[in-house]
Formats: sequence, structure tokens, C-alpha cells
Amino acid sequence: MINVSELPPALLWPLVALLGLCLGSFLNVVITRLPVMLMQGWRAEAREALELEAEERPRFNLLSPRSQCPRCQAAIAWHDNIPLLSYAKRRGRCAHCGTRISPQYPLIELAGGALTLSVVAIHGVSVASLFLIAACLALLALAVIDFRTQLLPDAITLPLLWGGLLYQLLFQPLMLQSAVIGAMAGYVVLWSFYWLFKLVTGKEGMGYGDFKLMAALGAWLGWQHLPLLLLLSAGVGALVGIVAQLAIPRLRGAPMPFGPFLALAGWIALLAGTPLMAWYQGML
Repeated sequence: MINVSELPPALLWPLVALLGLCLGSFLNVVITRLPVMLMQGWRAEAREALELEAEERPRFNLLSPRSQCPRCQAAIAWHDNIPLLSYAKRRGRCAHCGTRISPQYPLIELAGGALTLSVVAIHGVSVASLFLIAACLALLALAVIDFRTQLLPDAITLPLLWGGLLYQLLFQPLMLQSAVIGAMAGYVVLWSFYWLFKLVTGKEGMGYGDFKLMAALGAWLGWQHLPLLLLLSAGVGALVGIVAQLAIPRLRGAPMPFGPFLALAGWIALLAGTPLMAWYQGML
């Protein structure tokens, strides 16, 4: 059996990059389809509760139907589904109707490749790195879904939470207690902020998905990282919010999802947590 870690760098890094690009391509499917699947499921549950006749819908999930153009519904050929290359070959347009394809697709593929390369560069080639890659890509999917729809699906946040606890159990068992406390404290901290903000202003400052995402990050990083996560996410969120509202007047007063900033803080902590915590503790 080939030991991947013993491959020469000239072969290893292209393989890692290719893996990341392919995973990023699959993330595009998750980001695009999962919110639709959730909406359809909620609609079906509502009709059942109201004792209405079930709607007949074609099969729709992460695997079916095949990828197609959102405008002309033409199926996309396999050679037009190659990460980055297909977008460049078609110059960002549908091969059938010429409709412009969202740049989200190559950007997510690039982000998947960059995150995968970063994890392997920092943590090496190991089973533990596969867990970390999965966590980083889950955060990427959550960030984009929340940005687009202001939803943080349980279908991603809850497996992310349990995956963090499993990671600690398998690879850092001495951190398991800290991770369990981190998951509980992460949820309670944002839940408390939510109710305090609501009591003071009468408005909802964040959603329950944010609580679950913070709990998941607490499971991956331990309770010691929670103050740093809050500082990073709140600081970057406030800065981006102020700049966006100054630059784009129509955004003033509009709600801004918090999930992308939590995801950003999570990436930073997962990839550079040890030196960052040392710096943070030295500042206290």
C-alpha cells in the first residue's frame, strides 16, 4: 500500500490541491441544494400538519437530479463539471444558453483547495488532518449558506459538533473534558447574549443556529478558545458591518448574519490556534 505521506512534494501537493478542489465542487452542490431541500421538507411538514394533500415533486437531493443550468435546465456534461477548468473553458457561461454562471462556483472550489492545502501544510498527512479538513469545509458551507439565506442547517452544525467530540476522543483524549465543557459553554454564552439583547432592545440579535455553531467550535477547540473566538468573530463582524453600511447605504439597518464571522474565527483557531492562543494569553 502506498504511504501518501512519503510521496515526493511534486506529487503530494498537486494531489492535495486536487482533492480540495473536488471537495469544494461538492460543497457547491450542498450550498445550493441543501436550503431548497430544507424548505421543501418544512413545506411538506406544514401541509401534513394542516392535513392537506401531499404535493407531487420530482426527486430532489444532493445526488439527484444531475447538475443543470438554472435558466435553461440543460444537464451539465461531465467535462463541464471539472473544478476551475470547466469554468475557465466556458468563460463562466452555460454551454447551451450562454447564461452567465455565478462566480461562487470557482471561488468555493478555490477556497476548498486552499483550506485543504493549509490543513495539510500545518498538520501534515494523517487521519486527524482528514477530520480537520472536514471541519474547515463544513464551516465554509455554513458560512456561505448563512450569508445567502440566513440559515445554519442542523444537518451540518450537529454533525460538526459531534465530529469535534469524536476528534478529541480519537486524537486528543486529554482534551475531551475541555471539549465537552466548550460545547456546553459555547451554546450557553451566545444563548445568554441573545436573551440579554432581546430583553434590552426587544429584537433578536442572532438565531439558534449561531448557538449550535458556537457549541460545535467549542467542541473542536475546547472552552479555553471561546473568548478568543468571540473576540475575533465580533470584532471582524463589527468592522465589516460598519464598512458595508457606510459603503452601501441600502444595507443600513439590514440584518447581517453572524455565522460567516464565527466560521472565519473557527478557521483561524483550527489552523493557527496554538500560536494565536499563546499571543492572546500573553496580551492578558
